[in-house]
Amino acid sequence: MSDNELMHHIDMKKGDVGRYVLLPGDPGRCELIASYFENPQLIANKREYKTYTGTLLGEKVSVTSTGIGGPSTAIAVEELSMLGADTFIRVGTSGGMQPDLVPGDLAIVTGAIRDEGTTLHYMPVEFPAVANIECTIALRDAAIRLKKPYHLGISQSKDSFYGQHAPERMPVANHLLDRWKAWKMGGAICSEMEAATLYIVSSYLRRRAGGIMLIQANQESEDRTVVYDLSDLLQVSTEALKILIEQDRKKG
Repeated sequence: MSDNELMHHIDMKKGDVGRYVLLPGDPGRCELIASYFENPQLIANKREYKTYTGTLLGEKVSVTSTGIGGPSTAIAVEELSMLGADTFIRVGTSGGMQPDLVPGDLAIVTGAIRDEGTTLHYMPVEFPAVANIECTIALRDAAIRLKKPYHLGISQSKDSFYGQHAPERMPVANHLLDRWKAWKMGGAICSEMEAATLYIVSSYLRRRAGGIMLIQANQESEDRTVVYDLSDLLQVSTEALKILIEQDRKKG
């Protein structure tokens, strides 16, 4: 591809994005996330893909929304990678899956259950969706540094929001309920819709990827609080990028 060729979906060319990219789902969150950058500029806004680029510690960084779910996430990661991005941090919201998890806590996703269809177009189901260890440690260290409550663990990446929240009205209700029970018994900490795709696509592209989710609510807890404040989530994810930038500079 030429340097001036625009990516078909994300509507950007080489030089428009940094190697480090935060990936929310919601385009409406991009401006807020970009406010944590130095000198952020709106670069593109097409379909579900909205991008701001700025700097952190003098390094070019970006935020690009992926939309909801695996297919649009895969497109974003593929096209961003073609433009030179090599480090991705998924920044999103999730539902808690263990009764002791408090809404407002952060879930650092070490791996994801591939309970979706997009990744089957990349790798056989036996191949695990695992986060990059450098990204995971950076997220953990950022949470510790900022004194934010966090949990390390596995997420369930699913294709159907209402399959989780209203499984009893689905024709495959028993199947959904049995699998949800299995994920919980296995220790999964949260449910979301993009991490598995991000991890599988990044693995095959030889890119680094990690994920951090706000536990926005927890249907397995008696606490029915719903948290909308993204401050802890964005502070930790931005701090993690700074840690990665500093570590990469030391590598030379």
